[in-house]
Amino acid sequence: MFRLVALLILLAAPLRAEMAQVSLLPGWRDGGSHTAALQINLAPGWKTYWRAPGEAGIPPSFNWSGSTNLAGVRVVWPVPHVFDQNGMRSVGYDVGVTLPLIVEPRDPRAPVELRLNLDMGVCRDICVPVSAQLSGTLPAASARADARIRAALSDRPVPGGKAGAGPLDCRLTPTDRGLRVDARLRLPAMGGDEHGVIEPGDPRFWVADSVTRRDGNMLHVSSEVFAPRGMALGLDRGALRLTVLGQSGAVEIKGCD
Repeated sequence: MFRLVALLILLAAPLRAEMAQVSLLPGWRDGGSHTAALQINLAPGWKTYWRAPGEAGIPPSFNWSGSTNLAGVRVVWPVPHVFDQNGMRSVGYDVGVTLPLIVEPRDPRAPVELRLNLDMGVCRDICVPVSAQLSGTLPAASARADARIRAALSDRPVPGGKAGAGPLDCRLTPTDRGLRVDARLRLPAMGGDEHGVIEPGDPRFWVADSVTRRDGNMLHVSSEVFAPRGMALGLDRGALRLTVLGQSGAVEIKGCD
């Protein structure tokens, strides 16, 4: 039987828990893995953030320690939206989002007791860090696929090859404070205002807001990457990821020449 406990702890006393509600969808077992999801519902006007939230955002973090029969969890990110926040660009979700979880049990024949400490940011006029603590049992017995999770899985960014994108070419140039990344690739126009998001592959690095421009079928995305104080800055070209967001969806390319 599925059990769920969810507790929201607000780190800003004047705000109420109604601005964000987090729950766990138990999903289904498929062979050796289990597909579940986090359901995040937001009050009108509130937003939360993608894995690369932009300059004004707070990236979510997931702590699965305390879970049993758990080998690993991979979070699947649906296509986010770009919105302006006090003159700065942020990337995330409004209204809410379903985040599919690909859960790998140590023993696929047994249930998974999932424990999660989630830290995330929500914002309206201001941004507020929120902590959510959830626990639930993911049963080993087969179950019908949840349509909400299926829809979120189908809303992922399209791989570059399937979108007709050419190879990603990157030029790295040292700056006074970090490393400038100039990326370009051939990509059919995606409609509307296109935004490129560069992720360096190391979550400890910070990336400045990018500049995106198009020259025919060639898309150019530039940004600057910084390392924490006292840490050397080195980028792995194979781990660098570019996500292009446009009116028709999103395209994701990992690794650059």
